[in-house]
Amino acid sequence: MADVPADLTWERAAPEDAEGPGPWIEIAFGPDDLVYLRETSDPGTVVTTTQSKWDAFVLGVQAGEFDHFVEDTARQDP
Repeated sequence: MADVPADLTWERAAPEDAEGPGPWIEIAFGPDDLVYLRETSDPGTVVTTTQSKWDAFVLGVQAGEFDHFVEDTARQDP
C-alpha cells in the first residue's frame, strides 16, 4: 500500500442532511494520480486506487452495474 500523504483533503460521502459520525466513506485525491478511501469509524485503514480505476468504478455505479449487490436489501429510512 502507498504511503498516505498527511495533507490530503478528505471529502465525506454522506447525505447533505446527515448528522452524527456515520460511519461514512471518505475519499481524497492525492498526488501521482492516486485516490484514497477510508471509513470514518476506522480512519487509519486506507485503501488506495488509481484515478482511472476510480473513474471506471464511478461510471459503473452510475450505469447500474452494481445494483445486483443491493437488489434484495430492504431499504429503511432513518
